[in-house]
Amino acid sequence: MSKRQVITSATVPSTGLPYAPAVRVGDLVFVAGQVALGPDGKAIEGDITAQTEAVIARIAGLLEAAGTSLANAVENICFLSDVRRDFGAFNQVYGKYFDSTGPARTTVQAVLPREGLLVEIRTVAAMPD
Repeated sequence: MSKRQVITSATVPSTGLPYAPAVRVGDLVFVAGQVALGPDGKAIEGDITAQTEAVIARIAGLLEAAGTSLANAVENICFLSDVRRDFGAFNQVYGKYFDSTGPARTTVQAVLPREGLLVEIRTVAAMPD
């Protein structure tokens, strides 16, 4: 069995909750669902565009700390607090980082864990060859 390594990053402040921000096992990195929290533990100000940019930056920081990148993402699971309202704007930002050859993706509406959160993304990425 491959050794399990917890990945942290300065771009992702600790939530104090009982989970690792990311875990590498073998050639895969599993990034826990990331949300747009500020240092105060509250949702950052802004709309779905601002929050999606912040979430993807957090994911990118964790993947970089693990030795990989967004280009090696193989799956994203995306949770939006209001799919009907935010799906188009979310896709505009998402498309800047991932195209139609990018990772497999599921997008669903969900109740997110803190007030003001609009998006959460969970990522699985491969290590580069």
